Amino acid sequence: MQRYFIYLAYDGTAYHGWQIQPNGASVQEHLMKALATLLRREVEVVGAGRTDAGVHASLMVAHFDSEVPLDPAFMTDKLNRLLPPDISVYRLRPVKSDAHARFDAIARTYKYYVTTAKLPFNRQYRCRLFQTPDFGLMNEAAQTLFDYTDFTSFSKLHTDVKTNNCKIMHAEWTQQDELTWVFTIQADRFLRNMVRAIVGTLLEVGRGKLTVEGFRRVIEQKDRCRAGTSVPGNALFLVDVAYPEELFHPSSP
Repeated sequence: MQRYFIYLAYDGTAYHGWQIQPNGASVQEHLMKALATLLRREVEVVGAGRTDAGVHASLMVAHFDSEVPLDPAFMTDKLNRLLPPDISVYRLRPVKSDAHARFDAIARTYKYYVTTAKLPFNRQYRCRLFQTPDFGLMNEAAQTLFDYTDFTSFSKLHTDVKTNNCKIMHAEWTQQDELTWVFTIQADRFLRNMVRAIVGTLLEVGRGKLTVEGFRRVIEQKDRCRAGTSVPGNALFLVDVAYPEELFHPSSP
């Protein structure tokens, strides 16, 4: 049995998230069906994490097992022919038999895009702000995230995780163009709804409704009700998942 990591991207607009849902389309379901068609058997696919409804990924990683060795380039081409236009496979990489797309990831990176203008062609991928917040103050508040590991205040309630601890490695707002800003955040793991809750609370700082110290207190109170409203999922992208190199076979491209 050979395990493969599959690298893919998707526009999440039409999906109820990555994970299979009983009453809605999911990215995982489409990928499993395409693999089952090619391998002529049911295939279990495990993703690096869950993205919520409407959230996009410019790079998601998942793993699956094959009973026979596969040609990565051939499989990539065939999968892209079977998958819908809003899901694209970049490549397959053979990995060690116990490599795990979720548990072996050492870092994940998300980007959240906001715009201060009405942009018809970007409306599915940007969060519209009706006033320009103080991004400098928001960056000052974002720096306090490095002082903490327990992010209960930014987690969706009643999740099944054992711990709300995460190690944040990067958190910064940068200006992409005259109208667009992007918040980039990297951590070893993320809680459900965490990025959207952090962005929503940072925007309260940028609008003058919350001080930097107030933002710090929100984290310390470990209470989701103290944090700001979660921003919409349509402007959120998973952009990278990193793994230790020893998971991959030496001959893997």
